[in-house]
Amino acid sequence: QVHLLESGGGLVQTGDSLRLACLASGLTFSRVTMTWFRQAPGKEREFVATIHRGVGRPYLSDSVKGRFTISRDSVKNTVYLHMNNLQPEDTAVYYCAATSTVITSALRSQASYAYWGQGTQVTVSS
Repeated sequence: QVHLLESGGGLVQTGDSLRLACLASGLTFSRVTMTWFRQAPGKEREFVATIHRGVGRPYLSDSVKGRFTISRDSVKNTVYLHMNNLQPEDTAVYYCAATSTVITSALRSQASYAYWGQGTQVTVSS
């Protein structure tokens, strides 16, 4: 059974940093692309960042580019979202998701993902 377990969320101030982690189990980590989405109150869930299986090519949304980075550790079966210079608009529940696809155009769509974590709350105060 596949499990994705996020951790690292919390309450921070504007300009602070956080590192989210997502531990994957029950799947072959090297064969899945790992992605972070987020959902703010009253808004649709949106793509944040993805990192391809294998070579680990990353892609980030324009809203976080330059502030967030994504990485993966194949020994620990964990994907990380490093968030710097956090802003109040980054407040959301952050979810990790896993997919076997490597089609870049599909990775921003929630429909491409079979496996999801339960989410971790990030709150940025102004």
